[in-house]
Amino acid sequence: MEEDALTGKVIGCAIEVHRTLGPGLLESAYQQCLAHEFSLSGVAFRLEHPLPVEYKGVHLDCGYRVDLLVEDRLIIELKAVDQVTAIHRAQLLSYMKLSGIDTGLLINFNVRQLSRGIERLKL
Repeated sequence: MEEDALTGKVIGCAIEVHRTLGPGLLESAYQQCLAHEFSLSGVAFRLEHPLPVEYKGVHLDCGYRVDLLVEDRLIIELKAVDQVTAIHRAQLLSYMKLSGIDTGLLINFNVRQLSRGIERLKL
């Protein structure tokens, strides 16, 4: 699946979750519902995928987890916050650098219209 087609399918699944649930829930609820929507849509993903930090040749388990790793080439960071800030973007960019994956989606479900809560980041 092409990169744009993959992000389009993921965004479609996120819109379906948001259309069904609306804003106001916890991030964990959106995460589980999005994972279920991926399963229904045949999107391969890993939930809460561990992300070690490599420091001077040593892998360190620092407890980082990618919310959703899609087809081993797209990282999704979910939020349910009033406003996405620079630190949220920095978190996703750091996960992308640590994993070697150059594309990520930052999705904030706490918005009236989900299209305003989606940012695509590229390294």
